[in-house]
Amino acid sequence: MNRLHATKDFWLAALRADGPALRDAVAESGPDAAVPACPGWTVTDLAHHVTGLLHWVRSTVARGITDRPEAGAEPERSADWTETLDHLRRELTGTIETLEALDPDFPAWNWAPQPKRASFWQRRMAHEISMRRWDAESAAGRATPIETKLATDGVSEILDTWLPAGRRSGPTDLHGVVHLVGTDAGQEWFVRLRGTGIALLDTGTILDSDDHHARAKAIGSVSDLQLALTGRKRADQLALTGDPRLVQALRTG
Repeated sequence: MNRLHATKDFWLAALRADGPALRDAVAESGPDAAVPACPGWTVTDLAHHVTGLLHWVRSTVARGITDRPEAGAEPERSADWTETLDHLRRELTGTIETLEALDPDFPAWNWAPQPKRASFWQRRMAHEISMRRWDAESAAGRATPIETKLATDGVSEILDTWLPAGRRSGPTDLHGVVHLVGTDAGQEWFVRLRGTGIALLDTGTILDSDDHHARAKAIGSVSDLQLALTGRKRADQLALTGDPRLVQALRTG
């Protein structure tokens, strides 16, 4: 397994590309359009959700402490569509500026079992905004794939951050090994499921003859893998072999 070693500059570049694309798709879709990936949401709901999250990150990550922040008041939601778009634009700009100003090792709380550093949020927001860009473009009827290198790191983030943090939406009672193959990136991941436990494995440790648990393999572009693991595409839209439930067990949300 070859992991992408992404950097602050890489994540900030992704934010600068996907942020304006997100806002453009929100504006194009209009306030009342449905968001297929988020049942029950309109594009207005999506815009307010992203704006609130950006505001929270911008006000939290620069504190310089690793204690869990207290829940703050959400920004007031405007009923005016033009103001909603402007609030989204300003929070995107402000969050990018805040994350750009921080050294990756700057102390910052996060919800994952890993070091409490600003790099977590530089990475997290790059993937959050790319996913929400896809959501907004889907509402506009023109969703485009996640950029290949970003999606590669996005699959890794799901496996090394979301799932170890217990943020799984799939079944948690299965045992077995899942092999994910990103065809366009020359990338593969091996994941061992032990009920609620999960381990991201190197290829040299995976093919032990004493392991008789079920196995599954999912093949697709890294964008499709990331979209499937976040519930935006069905697992059967990938090329699947073995027990498909094991792939479903990697779903997060």
